[in-house]
Amino acid sequence: MTAEFISVTFPNASNELHPIPNAPVDPQFLERYARALDDYGFNYTLIPYSSSSFDPFTLGATILAHTRNIKIIVALRPNTVYPTVAAKSLATLDQLSGGRVVVHFIAGGSDEEQAREGDFLNKEQRYERQEEYIRILRLAWTSTEPFDFDGKYYQFKNFRSAVRPTNGLIPISLGGSSDAAYRIGGSLCDIFGLWGEPLAETKQQIDRIYAEAARAGRTDRPRIWVTFRPIVAETDELAWAKAEKVLEALKSNREKGLGRTPASAPPPANVGSQRLLEIAARGDVQDRALWYPTVTATNAGGASTALVGSPRTIADSILDYIDLGADLISIRGYDNFNDAVDYGRYILPLVREGLREREEAKKKAAA
Repeated sequence: MTAEFISVTFPNASNELHPIPNAPVDPQFLERYARALDDYGFNYTLIPYSSSSFDPFTLGATILAHTRNIKIIVALRPNTVYPTVAAKSLATLDQLSGGRVVVHFIAGGSDEEQAREGDFLNKEQRYERQEEYIRILRLAWTSTEPFDFDGKYYQFKNFRSAVRPTNGLIPISLGGSSDAAYRIGGSLCDIFGLWGEPLAETKQQIDRIYAEAARAGRTDRPRIWVTFRPIVAETDELAWAKAEKVLEALKSNREKGLGRTPASAPPPANVGSQRLLEIAARGDVQDRALWYPTVTATNAGGASTALVGSPRTIADSILDYIDLGADLISIRGYDNFNDAVDYGRYILPLVREGLREREEAKKKAAA
C-alpha cells in the first residue's frame, strides 16, 4: 500500500487569510516554496489556472529548475492552448525535468469564467472537446508517423511531433462530479481528482469511476486523487480554536471583496460545488474531522473542505481515505507556506508510518 502527496504552487505570499490583491510573482518566494515542498517530501505540486492567473507553464518550468524530485501538475483548460501546441510544450517540460510532468484538465465549471477568455461552449460541449483533446495528446506523444484528426472541435492534417515525453506518455488527470467527468475520466485518464467529501460519498464516486473504466474495457483503473484543506495544531482542542479563527478570516475577507468568490455570487453552477454545499447542509462535521463551514463561507469556491485536528487526527483521517482506494492525497492550507511546512514535518511522516504498519500487518497475516 502506497500513497503520494500533492500540494499547490503559490507564486507569492498572498493567501486566503491575508490576501494581497493583484500581487505580482515573487521569484524568491516561489523558489523557497517549491524547495520546501521538495525537501519535506511532497510528490507533486498543482499549478492551478484561472482566467486571471499566471501562466502555469512558465511557473512550472521555474519550479522544475529549482527542485530535484517533485513533479508538477499543470492545470490546462482546452480553450486556452491548441492541443498540438500543448503536446509539445508539456513534452518539452517533461524532457527538461527528466519525466516530472503531469497534466490536469479543467473542462470549466462556470460559463461566466469560460467566457472571460472567449469560450462560449456549453458544459456538454466542453466535455466533448476535452475528450478530443486528450486523444490528440496521446496520439501526438506516441505516433511515429504524421497523422490527421477530423473531430468536431479540432481538425488538422499531417501533424507529427518530434518532442516525446521522457517515459513515453505524460500522466493525464481530470476531476469533476458530473456524469461526463466520470465517463471521460474513467475511460481515458490516469488520475481522477475528487474534492473532500465524507467517506461514504467518496466511496460512491470511486465505484462510479471504476465502473466507467470497466465499461470502457480498461484492464487498469485511474488513480484516485482527493483534496483537503487541513487545519492542524498541536492538539485537537487547539486545532478547533484555530479553525474558528480561519473561518472568521474567510468570512471577513469575503465581505470585504477579498475572498475567492464575491459575497454576491450566485449559487455555483458546477456539480462538485453543489455536492459540497448539499453535504454542508447536513452538519458541520462529518466522519472523524471533515469540517464544512469553510465550504459555506466560500460558496464552495473550489476545494474547500477542511480536516481539523492534531497531526494524529488528520493523519488517521487521511488513512481512512487511502483505505478506500485514494492514493493521491492533496493537502493545502490557508497560510500557504507555513501550513505546507507543518504538513511536511508532522502529517506526512505519520501517514507514511501508518502505511508501513499496514504493510507489515498484511505480511504477518499472510505468513
